[in-house]
Order: sequence, then structure tokens, then C-alpha cells
Amino acid sequence: MKIKDITDHIEKLAPLSYAEDFDNVGLLVGNSNTIVTGILITLDTLEKTVNEAIEKKCNLIISFHPIIFSGLKRLNGNNYVEKVVLSAVKNDIAIYAIHTALDNVKYGVSGKMCEMLGLKNLKTLIPKKGLIKKLTTYVPRENAAALRSKLFKAGAGNIGNYDHCSFNIEGTGSFKGGNLSNPVVGKKGELTFSPETCISVTYNDYQENTILESLFRHHPYEEVAYELVTLDNKNQNIGMGMSGELQNALDEGSFLNFVKKTFKSKCVRHTKPLGKSIKNIAVLGGSGSFAINNAIKAKADAYISADFKYHDFFKSEEKILLIDVGHYESERFTKNLLVDYLSKKFSTFAIILSEESTNPIYYL
Repeated sequence: MKIKDITDHIEKLAPLSYAEDFDNVGLLVGNSNTIVTGILITLDTLEKTVNEAIEKKCNLIISFHPIIFSGLKRLNGNNYVEKVVLSAVKNDIAIYAIHTALDNVKYGVSGKMCEMLGLKNLKTLIPKKGLIKKLTTYVPRENAAALRSKLFKAGAGNIGNYDHCSFNIEGTGSFKGGNLSNPVVGKKGELTFSPETCISVTYNDYQENTILESLFRHHPYEEVAYELVTLDNKNQNIGMGMSGELQNALDEGSFLNFVKKTFKSKCVRHTKPLGKSIKNIAVLGGSGSFAINNAIKAKADAYISADFKYHDFFKSEEKILLIDVGHYESERFTKNLLVDYLSKKFSTFAIILSEESTNPIYYL
């Protein structure tokens, strides 16, 4: 089994196109055609992580956070990033990072937080734009049903809880083939009018190559007329953060203790209790101060995230209970998510959960 076989399966869960523009995801170190001996799953890749991979005979590290975030201009081992990359290369260990691609998946990092809290009726907190595209093509009327079926099979036409979605218009197409043409309908050099069906289907942007390949393979025309448009529609299943409801409301004190215990936090920072029960919860793994207003608009009673600065707590406006559980703590279950996902597909393969804590923060 090659690294590509593993990463292709991961990207079915979290396509790399879902990642934020600032991020650096994918195979950062190594060759995708390398045969895999074992996989180590971790939140961060440090020197001790590479050593753990060597000890456990794993030549692929799947890391949530990317070890290479910005460009490397030299590899002298002068900082922890260079040391990790040098050690990985020296020991033929590949490093793959998924980061915000997994953050933006409905059942990714924030979805796992919701699962651990036992939340129901989940919704995406900040739905992502620019991920839905539309294909429009024109096909002879008698070929429309067959082509439409092939496009559906390739993944087009899936909208939320619905599939096989399309819009179809009957009309007349015109064309005139040149000297080198080989028209399926009409004759070269003659203006031809043909009954056609205009088919429009939407799809997720990461599916584009597969869908276009199917279009070209199954369309009967020599020259395929088609249009691609990126829509501004928000994808309600893709985006940062999640919101949901507790089965039973809790008072603020009980809820804070429940959160601290769930995320195994040594210290939970929070805003002033508001004297109301907690039922509706918003969460976002990692640094989530940018989503405080989104949590308020979602009418959440509490918002759980990490890395809030002093002035971020004022943004609660006494409308919501803000809770900072710690960056590492908010993402601690991500490793388990990836192990569970890969183990279902590669049940006979060595997929190991890293035993090393990579949390750089200690508490006195």
C-alpha cells in the first residue's frame, strides 16, 4: 500500500480544497508512491514524534497541524521546524498534514467536540462560500438521460440531504462543422439545428476533475459545449465551527465543570456567569476568537474555543458565556477521529495513535 492510497482516503473525508488559503496542507515531506510500513497519528510533529515513528516502525506521520507553515529558505537545523524536517528526511519518514481542511468538515474537529459534549441538532457555525460550482452542458435530447445519469454517478447533483438534482431545459442548438470536423449530428459544412437538452448540475469543487472526465467520456458530441460557474451560495455542511444542543440544560457552574472534565483542561478561562441555564452551545477547535460574533448570532448560550486574548472576552457583551479550554485541549480528540476513520478502511494495517503529548503549555 502506497502513501497515496492512504491520503486519497483521508481526502474523501477532508478534501484539501476545503483548507483555508493561509494554510499548508497535504504531503509536506516524502513521496506519495512510497510503500507504507505503518502510520502514526498525531496533533503536531516534533522531534519526539519522529522518534516515536521510528521506534514503532511507522514511515508515515499524519499530523493535524503542519510542521511547515511558511516557506523554508534553508535546512540547517537551527530551529525546531528545520530539525523535524531533517530528521524525517534522514529516516525516510513522510509527513502529511490536514489542519483546516478537517476543521471545515461537518464531522471534523468541531464535530468531534460536539460528539464528546453529546450535542444534537448540529449546524455549521460559519458556512463556507466558494465551494459549490455549477456545470451547464448541452446534449442531444435522446442522449440527455444517459449523460445525466453518468454525471450523477460521478458525484454531481448532490445538495444537502438530496441527490440526483438537476435542472433541464428543452431547446434547439445550432452548429456548423468545419472541414476537419466529424459531426455526430448533421453534416460538415452544413448549418445544423438539433433538438437539445440544457442540463445544469451543482457539485463540490473538489469533484470537478472527476465530473468533467465523465462529461467528456460520455457526451456524444465531438466538441462538448459546457460552462462552469463558481457560486456564492454557502455550503451548509462545510465551514468553521459547529453549534448544537445539550440533551438537558445545565446551570453555568455545572456546565463549566462538565466542559473542564470533558476536555481534560487544567485551566478553563471564561467570562462572567450570566445567571442563566446553558442549552445551546457553539464550538470551534483551535483559535476561535474570530467566531465570537457568529456564536452570538447563532443564539448560543455558551461558546467553547481557545486562544482568547484579554480583549476578546469583552466581545461577549454579556450575551454569551465564553469558554477558553486551551488550544491543545480543544483539538485533543482529533487524533482519535483520524484513527477511527482510517481503521475502518484499513483494518489490517498498523495505524497507531501517538502516545506523546505535544502540548507546549504547562500549568503551575
